[in-house]
Amino acid sequence: MSLEVVYGGSRNGAAAHALVDVLRSVLDSGIVYLGYPVLPTAEDRLVIDALLVSEKHGLVAFGFADGLPDSSDHWDDVVKEQDDMYAALTSFLTPYEDLRHGRRLAFEPHTATLFASEPADAPSTAADSFFGDVNRVGEWLTALPALDSAVERPLQAALQRVTTIKPTKRRSTVTDSSRGGKMRQIEREIANLDRWQRQAAIESPEGPQRIRGLAGSGKTVVLALKAAYWHTQNPQWNIALTFQSRALYQHIDDLVERFTFEHSKDRPDPDRMHIVHSWGSRDRAGMYMLMAEAAGAVPRDFNYAQATHGREGAFAGICRELLEVVRGREVPALFDAILIDEAQDLPPEFFQLAYAFCAPPKRIVWGFDELQRLSEATMPSTDDLFGTHPNGQSVVSIERVEDGPQRDVVLPRCYRNTPWALAVAHAVGLGIYRPQGGLVQHPDEPNLWRDIGYEVRSGELVPGHGVTLARASDSSPDYFSELLSPADAVLVRKFDIQAEQDEWIAGEIATNLTTDQLEHDDILIVLPDAYTAKTRATGLGRALARRDIPSHLSGVGTSQDELRRKGSVAMAHIWRAKGNEAAMVYAVDAHRAIERVNQVTRRNTLFTAITRSRAWVRITGFGDDMTQVAAEIAATVANNYELTFTVPTSEQLAEIRHRHRDRGREHEARVRQVATNLAELERQMVENQIDLNELPPELRTRLIELLRDDDR
Repeated sequence: MSLEVVYGGSRNGAAAHALVDVLRSVLDSGIVYLGYPVLPTAEDRLVIDALLVSEKHGLVAFGFADGLPDSSDHWDDVVKEQDDMYAALTSFLTPYEDLRHGRRLAFEPHTATLFASEPADAPSTAADSFFGDVNRVGEWLTALPALDSAVERPLQAALQRVTTIKPTKRRSTVTDSSRGGKMRQIEREIANLDRWQRQAAIESPEGPQRIRGLAGSGKTVVLALKAAYWHTQNPQWNIALTFQSRALYQHIDDLVERFTFEHSKDRPDPDRMHIVHSWGSRDRAGMYMLMAEAAGAVPRDFNYAQATHGREGAFAGICRELLEVVRGREVPALFDAILIDEAQDLPPEFFQLAYAFCAPPKRIVWGFDELQRLSEATMPSTDDLFGTHPNGQSVVSIERVEDGPQRDVVLPRCYRNTPWALAVAHAVGLGIYRPQGGLVQHPDEPNLWRDIGYEVRSGELVPGHGVTLARASDSSPDYFSELLSPADAVLVRKFDIQAEQDEWIAGEIATNLTTDQLEHDDILIVLPDAYTAKTRATGLGRALARRDIPSHLSGVGTSQDELRRKGSVAMAHIWRAKGNEAAMVYAVDAHRAIERVNQVTRRNTLFTAITRSRAWVRITGFGDDMTQVAAEIAATVANNYELTFTVPTSEQLAEIRHRHRDRGREHEARVRQVATNLAELERQMVENQIDLNELPPELRTRLIELLRDDDR
């Protein structure tokens, strides 16, 4: 083990580095936070210059002196600063039951004031306090008493401000063996950040930072915690936290408010802490709208954007228009820091606008879901997102400065999804066990599999070679295997008709709400198509109503910015479900993933639906296509949730992408029309109304050739 250093916003970089050098020389374990935490006091907020948490040496708060005291009055001030640190720490930690023995803390915090050189007439160093040269603090530290190992974990949770990740619901009436009881245990376990999340949330480089990992690795929580930390530490800053899915408003609002309260015992200042959608709406301004107004441009709405740039390119198009307006001009610095969630869903033009409207040193932090778009060739580089200067130099660099905060943080563990759900989602999403035709997509860089938590069981992760991948044991928390079983975590059901599927789902949800002891907002029904969501939700809603289960379709009869409603089961189409999660997810109409047109998009939709689940997912559908979905998932299970395939070469990957490229809804309509015509031709031939020889010879020959072409 070694000492872990978390670089927060330190006010004295030289003193911080000197302390780290000393601590590394005398300690072989522990965590030291620089410029963290920020603690509320009766008069103001107090920033701890450095805080050491060590099982061997306890909890120590350090203050960096600005100079050497030259009188007894100045020493009184120094002593008072230590007393204030001690009082703030004990006041903050005492309410946590796991940190107390009786009425007192289960351990004694220690305090130290560090000087660049040895001061004269310093108070005597005591067991619980130190005043002196930073180079002498090591000897004092080694004499401090150890911290009870049972206290260290809840202490870290309290200091990292993630105790409030746990839902406000207590689940006090559930039994441990029920699904509600298992969720209670999972929620308790999630209350500690891992070392990667801790660095991402607290470390504060003077400039841009990227945070990446699988969906469910904690990026949204990390961004909300960082926003709350910055807001509390720098209340004069204008901070924006933005995202692509409007249904995330409710979740992010809640996280930022709770984390800010943990830091400051106060709510966030809405004039300084801005939680805004990337685009905005008529009712609620978004980032694009704020930037357009600041530039003196007319903000464009969706109708204009779609008519001018097409549905898929609508947002990129209006961002590009605004870039042309601001390029080469001085624009106001609207924000001191900008945090961007769901970065993989936003166009480069949006990042370039964010850069233009962010004050130096351009504190822009973006969270990127790796392999969320399964067909993504590679993750966009900083040059792809922010561009380059005319001389070719990068506008943004995320290279780490030695002994400084990380600028590119990878979150390798997935806390949302079980390892079995992830393996199934990736197998179906990429078409790994398709009965015919092989993969429908694959990333350019094979080693990306390692970054997202897979390990090679056999073969080689090299283009043209066969490989077998499995989820690495350290890529998922232990509580999944301790509390859940693979067969129950991922369940597949095929039905003959839609009505049978809906009735089964309603019956299962009735059991979830009674026997399983889950609550209405623990359940999410994900619909695969935004265009048909209203019609599709009607049948499901009626099936639920017959069992007296209230339900709602997100965005219909509810705010566009909310997903859940108390006492009601949420249904959401895939775009509203993105970025959200639930204990129990029903991924309905999964058979649509196998339709022949636009298979990449359809399989990505099913992938996204499956990965909304925090514990259990039910994959349902009907008809012949559902037989194939069930067969692909059964093959994944039979292979012990391992993925076995041949890594495509660059030439094969290009062919796969050409063959399975997205053709758009208009193309879908044409294919359906041709299929209908061919079905009618077949019917008339079977009924002897038309003879094959009556078709023009050249058409007949060409049809036969095309049907024999296995590559099409």
